[in-house]
Amino acid sequence: MLLSRSAQNKMTRALAAFKKSIKLSFTQEMMLLSVTTAYTGLELTFFSGVYGTCIGAVNRFGSEAKSLIGLSGIFIGVGEILGGGIFGLLSKKSRFGRNPVVMLGIVVHFLAFYLIFLNMPNDAPIAPMEGTDDTAYMIPSKNVAIFCSFLLGLGDSCFNTQLLSILGFLYSEDSAPAFAIFKFVQSICAAVAYFYSNYFLLQWQLLIMVVVGFFGTITFFLVEWKAAAALAARGSDYSSI
Repeated sequence: MLLSRSAQNKMTRALAAFKKSIKLSFTQEMMLLSVTTAYTGLELTFFSGVYGTCIGAVNRFGSEAKSLIGLSGIFIGVGEILGGGIFGLLSKKSRFGRNPVVMLGIVVHFLAFYLIFLNMPNDAPIAPMEGTDDTAYMIPSKNVAIFCSFLLGLGDSCFNTQLLSILGFLYSEDSAPAFAIFKFVQSICAAVAYFYSNYFLLQWQLLIMVVVGFFGTITFFLVEWKAAAALAARGSDYSSI
């Protein structure tokens, strides 16, 4: 009897948490942040799966093409760690809020996308097992490819640190549902990106990320400005955001 009542209470709490998450997902701030979150899901798929495939498919890299995949992953990690450490610490002392970091992140990513567009063959994501002998707008460079890996990791850390920060600030009392929505949207978009990565040429995958990233940055700015205005109305300093 006690076990049945305990299980029923757990089910009730789980259902209440689910309803709260659904309700929270339709708030204006969460819907705006979902666009930014969607972008992090798309670029997560790109740098964790697609870009390494592109590097390994370029025959002009020679016998080192496959080994460059591992090196690319290392430099993505270096960018993530460096950005996470720097922006995680600076965000506590920043007087300008989160927008400059997100702006830096999108600029870094756009630079990476442009260099990848110039450096990688267009058919690299869907090349056969034998690889591709095509070239893009420049002779494929190993150094540029690895540098782009670093930029992808650095830009991703900019977005993730600031997204987690603003979610924790806006939903300090409902943090669990807020972060559940964040991971749900990110995972769904990552899955969608994995699906179309097997069919779309590199230029179209980059274009999708540029468009979603542009609008995701704007929606993040809108939420941040609204949060800053709410703080100012309460007489709090912006650095406390």
